[in-house]
Amino acid sequence: MTRRRLDVLVVDDSAVVRQALTAILNARGCAVTTAPDPVFALEKIQRARPDVIVLDLEMPRMDGLTFLRKLMSQDPIPVVICSGLAGPGSEAALRALDEGAVEVVAKPSLAVREFLEESATLISDAVHAAARARLRGPRMAPMPVEPRHGADAVVRGATPHAIRTTTDKVIAIGASTGGTEALREILEALPPDAPGMVIVQHMPEVFTRAFADRLDGLCKVRVKEAADGDRVIPGRALIAPGNRHTLLVRSGALYAVQVKDGPLVSRHRPSVDVLFRSAAAAAGHNAVGAILTGMGDDGAEGLLEMKRAGAATVAQDEASCVVFGMPREAIERGAVDHVVPLPLVAPTLLRLAHGRAALAPARH
Repeated sequence: MTRRRLDVLVVDDSAVVRQALTAILNARGCAVTTAPDPVFALEKIQRARPDVIVLDLEMPRMDGLTFLRKLMSQDPIPVVICSGLAGPGSEAALRALDEGAVEVVAKPSLAVREFLEESATLISDAVHAAARARLRGPRMAPMPVEPRHGADAVVRGATPHAIRTTTDKVIAIGASTGGTEALREILEALPPDAPGMVIVQHMPEVFTRAFADRLDGLCKVRVKEAADGDRVIPGRALIAPGNRHTLLVRSGALYAVQVKDGPLVSRHRPSVDVLFRSAAAAAGHNAVGAILTGMGDDGAEGLLEMKRAGAATVAQDEASCVVFGMPREAIERGAVDHVVPLPLVAPTLLRLAHGRAALAPARH
């Protein structure tokens, strides 16, 4: 049986960007139509409803946020925001996530071939994740998998008998599609003395700083975009900067983060696998790992490494995920000790970090 192509509507006032996105998505199994602004887009939606909309925010006649609000109130369709990296653009993109957009990706860099290829991978993955966030009818077959790097490309595996010279706990969290809201709920529920945290949320550069700043204004814990050498201390959550891998490292009894370049790992930079592998090596049984909503398998292998190193591990349950891909992969690999709904993730992390009574085992 022939797989139905994914119908995508690209809404952007730049003809060059429309052409680039059309080429990227056509090559990855999508049927693409375009519109230069939201007014034309509404007319096209009336004639043929797309599976996913890729939306710019700064356009003539009607801005992207107004269009998004109108769409979500009348006929919700999964929307991926494709935005530039300017400061005001990052704030608008975060507001778009609040208004119901599924993902945010950076506009493709058209000048350098390597950047264009990476952009193509990230944009394609975001569009297909958005489509699966509202599955209707038969599940689509997976798209062809492009060459990918493992965590070995960025960080070495844990030494089997690494010496542990601290009992301080650290929490490592990974998330993708739907993760911005999940992380907000989790971090808002934590007390100001919660264990130090390092978080990877798949999101482009610049957006991660705005995301961290927004969370810092909402939460009792301090939240900041991670910088190389930042200490991981109680009451602080560090968000991996977009387009940079972030690793947990330890010197004696002190934890810190290392922020570095490298290839896409598990199709992402930052990669959850890279963070989790580094947590296994640096913290071992003193770590707690959590994998949240998202498409794909980034983090599944790294969480298994954490579990093998003695860490407690948690996955968000299917019912509360926007996309159950990443938690499902981790569960199927035997990497998860506890599967809990989103409202219970924060108390579960605290209980495990503080060594309290064991919770119910993972459901397979």
